Amino acid sequence: MKKILYLITLLVTIASPRAIAQTGIFPKGELSKTNNHTGDVWLVELNKADSVINVALASPTFAPGAKLDWHIHPAGQILMITEGTGFYQEKGKAIQVVHKGDVIKCTPGIAHWHGASPKSTFTYIAASTNAAKNKTVWLERVTKSEYNNAKY
Repeated sequence: MKKILYLITLLVTIASPRAIAQTGIFPKGELSKTNNHTGDVWLVELNKADSVINVALASPTFAPGAKLDWHIHPAGQILMITEGTGFYQEKGKAIQVVHKGDVIKCTPGIAHWHGASPKSTFTYIAASTNAAKNKTVWLERVTKSEYNNAKY
């Protein structure tokens, strides 16, 4: 009986959401040293666009409170949220709270930012098409006031 209880406890621990979240889908990647975000952001490139499949895929992981600066994707981008709770905001619109399983379409040419909520890590897969036309245009930092406007 003790062995069965031990095995059940072990299986529940291994299969718990917390254990799964700690392992993630892809490796965490390298800590970004670029000057286009606030807080710690790790990035792993999953696929480089080429002449056959013109889609770049990357997976960033944000520490709680970390966020990208305002920016534009000239050809757009799709974010598929895989872990945590985060924020997404387009210029002139309210902040959206996003969670694991949400999909965000970043409209081509529209200034926006995204990042982790204050108490959660945040990970997504970013799909960027038309690589030659889709170099990110970085803008100003997201202010504390802008970030703190989130209602969640």
